[in-house]
Amino acid sequence: MAGSARTLRTVCAALLTVLLALVLTSCSSSGNDAAGSRDLCSPPGIGSASAAPTNLAAGATEAEDRYTTPDVVPLEGIDTSRLGLISPGVLTVGTLSDAPPSICVNSEGVFTGYDNEVLKAIGEKLGLDVQFVGTEFAGLLAQVAGRRFDAGSSSITTTDERRNLVGFTNGYDFGYFSLVAPNGSPISGFSDLNASTRIGVVQGTVQDDYVVNTLKLDPVKFPDYNTAYANLKTGQIDAWVAPSQQAEGAIAPGDATSIVENTFSVNNFVGWAVAKENQPLIDALNSGLDAVIADGTWAELYTEWVPRELPEGWKPGSKAAPAPELPDFAALAAQTGTEPAGTPAAEQKSTLAQLRDTFFDWELYKKSFPDLLKTGLPNTLILALTSGIAGTVLGMLLAVAGISRTRWLRWPARIYTDIFRGLPAVVIILLVGLGVGPVVQGITGNNPYWLGAAALALLAAAYIGEIFRSGIQSVEPGQMEAARALGFSYRRSMSLVVVPQGIRRVLPALMNQFIALIKDSSLIYFLGLLATQRELFAVGRDLNAQTGNLSPLVAAGLFYLILTVPLTHLVNYIDHRLRVGRKEATLDPLEQDIVVERG
Repeated sequence: MAGSARTLRTVCAALLTVLLALVLTSCSSSGNDAAGSRDLCSPPGIGSASAAPTNLAAGATEAEDRYTTPDVVPLEGIDTSRLGLISPGVLTVGTLSDAPPSICVNSEGVFTGYDNEVLKAIGEKLGLDVQFVGTEFAGLLAQVAGRRFDAGSSSITTTDERRNLVGFTNGYDFGYFSLVAPNGSPISGFSDLNASTRIGVVQGTVQDDYVVNTLKLDPVKFPDYNTAYANLKTGQIDAWVAPSQQAEGAIAPGDATSIVENTFSVNNFVGWAVAKENQPLIDALNSGLDAVIADGTWAELYTEWVPRELPEGWKPGSKAAPAPELPDFAALAAQTGTEPAGTPAAEQKSTLAQLRDTFFDWELYKKSFPDLLKTGLPNTLILALTSGIAGTVLGMLLAVAGISRTRWLRWPARIYTDIFRGLPAVVIILLVGLGVGPVVQGITGNNPYWLGAAALALLAAAYIGEIFRSGIQSVEPGQMEAARALGFSYRRSMSLVVVPQGIRRVLPALMNQFIALIKDSSLIYFLGLLATQRELFAVGRDLNAQTGNLSPLVAAGLFYLILTVPLTHLVNYIDHRLRVGRKEATLDPLEQDIVVERG
């Protein structure tokens, strides 16, 4: 027992030392940001101007644009009270945080990027306050269609299939996407891809659709762009198909990768997604877009964030919008000697150096720590504790109902347990958040934070109920018989004798479930959270998107270790103490003789 206590103290002391070291080093290096200077979530400026790519695939088409509107409703004719907004006067926008320079969270924790800055400018024209909420791309369009968000902003290419689910505004950007491959690879274009090629895409994107439905290949699907590119750099995939902006932003000097080919269709421009039936909002955003094009705001933001030559035959806004006045990006690129994105660098890093820089950049660890501590840690603890307490109470009720003699209690408890243990956690979270959310939005204010905690509690209850049930049923029948022989009723025998013993036996399993809850709290991000509501993993991922480096995610992992390892050793100590009890104090020989003489 003493050894267990010493082990617990040693582990906690080691983790606290790591935590203190992170605090001190982050404070002492506040002025040193060399490693973090490459902030992908900041406007690169006109100095990064680039010409239109010349390595276009043979299949790239400039077909007739079938969707851009001929003109727009005059801005003064827009009635903002009739836009069907979730909150009057507020445009609630679902967006991503991991695809700079289009959509991302900057170092101040603010949603920004080219797509979002243009939308802010349109909001000003319409007199609307624009509020951004982070979510996952896989669920974004469904959330827009279900009115969780008024609009979706995520460099969404407007395919025919997506138009079956949501409506789209006119285009504010165009849809190049790029094929990225390792330098020296036999892959030199889309035509070289075949069934034996491991092609990385982000799930649910137009690149995913292109590889599956156009190339008829089976891609490797990833949740975000940085993870996909990290897998390409480490050789886990052979090629990566990505939006051109994300591909250009991801490839850093020294990376042994390059863009080998691009493709583009003028018919599939990039627009904001809106619920199909909300035509007034689509019309309003189209009017605002034409207005910011006409007054030069669009050109200013485009030049600041994504300065690249427009493809021939395409312009933003309606067909009646004026052509934007842009600098000659091709001439600027030639003048400054800017190399095309993805050109192989003269000096490339070794595999070991890339691995170290990708996962173990100490400067980025220190940069990540303040946000992880101030934002991620409190939200993770709130979600885990709230769902853990509620799940424990509900789990105990399920356990008692599950062993009840009444089938009307026993069968519902078992059906609940089977369903919630059988479904993936993400599905439960989406069902509760998107299914129950619209019903209770008057109570929640359309904020799914507590609905996410409720979903985690419902999920945990199914597992905790089984843990309690197994513990209770493991108590020897003689304990119940002895209690009944002493005159206790069945209910008092269960509550005072059997259940306490059962709970004591399953403490380690309960702690394992609570540790799982701490980690599952990262799934709440699927419902869409404000920047201030992000938990540890979401904060780490946002910092990962800003830098293109996975070190912030490793830093977030250290926080999970700091939370979970002491809990594991603590419950082991408590379990040992309950089983063995306090060690009896032994008397020295003199005291023993005195006790014997007195006896």
